[in-house]
Amino acid sequence: MVCRELGPPELMAVEEIPRKTLGHGQIRVRIRAAGVNFPDVLMAAGLYQLKPERPFTPGFEGAGEVVESGPEARGFAAGDRVIVHQRFGCYADEAVVEPAQLEPLPADFSFAEGASFLVASHTAYHGLVQRGHLGRGETLLVHGAAGGVGLAAVELGKILGATVIATASSEEKLAAAKSRGADHGINYEAEPFPEAVKRLTGGAGADVIYDPVGGAVFEQSLRCIAFGGRLLTVGFASGTLPIVKANLVLIKGCSVVGVRAGEAGRRNPALRKAAVEALFTLAAAGKLKPHVSAVFPLERFAEAMRLLSDRKAIGRVVLTTEG
Repeated sequence: MVCRELGPPELMAVEEIPRKTLGHGQIRVRIRAAGVNFPDVLMAAGLYQLKPERPFTPGFEGAGEVVESGPEARGFAAGDRVIVHQRFGCYADEAVVEPAQLEPLPADFSFAEGASFLVASHTAYHGLVQRGHLGRGETLLVHGAAGGVGLAAVELGKILGATVIATASSEEKLAAAKSRGADHGINYEAEPFPEAVKRLTGGAGADVIYDPVGGAVFEQSLRCIAFGGRLLTVGFASGTLPIVKANLVLIKGCSVVGVRAGEAGRRNPALRKAAVEALFTLAAAGKLKPHVSAVFPLERFAEAMRLLSDRKAIGRVVLTTEG
């Protein structure tokens, strides 16, 4: 899929392009599936912090099989089933990458599950563990809890021993969050969530709030955060950048913490390595697995991306190049 003009997904098209030459130490992967992430939508619109030179192919993550390795490439052989992580380039049927951009696909993962595992789970782990320091017995409030990064946070929060409160815009979405471990659900279309959180916590508020939505959701979160709590700003799916009211931060003695898992890992590879190892250990034990709710052929990329931009997706959305 090629982006030649910035804007909505419908401006892009699937094209045949020349095969990339395999460089020294590189690996060619036949991509079978690619995860659809909200930053892909933003990047195609020119609204993401990374702005690749056009034309470019979106796609942070994918999964497939190693086809061939260049001279001095180490760690993988032809036929290996792998997860691919890039900053862009996975909405295609092939990728040429460095060995460091690959992880072995967990044995019981499908390609669709592998293609939608790492970005959301790494964001959740970096946010809850490495930035939010979520402790056993604390209360975690997850906004957008049925989305990709939200559902991963619900699942990981339960693994970490927290009481998880999920917010979403429909009962269907709340049911998905509860199926992944949420203890309580709040439909914020039916009830203001700050009052509901206070009711559920006996007035104490949430110790950690995981917010990939932004806008009014972020601003209202400061009204139901516990004293000394941590408000994790993960993204702005609402399309609105919130304004922090410093008086509430002072009164609550809380912290507003930015979560950028990818950038943190680039600046501190050891931090990323620790997160990835922990996630794959959980995956191997059968404790962590993405919920893939929709799979589209690559040619229907615009429809897939619209599910995210319209906030209709439950769990993960995947593009496939098979069949």
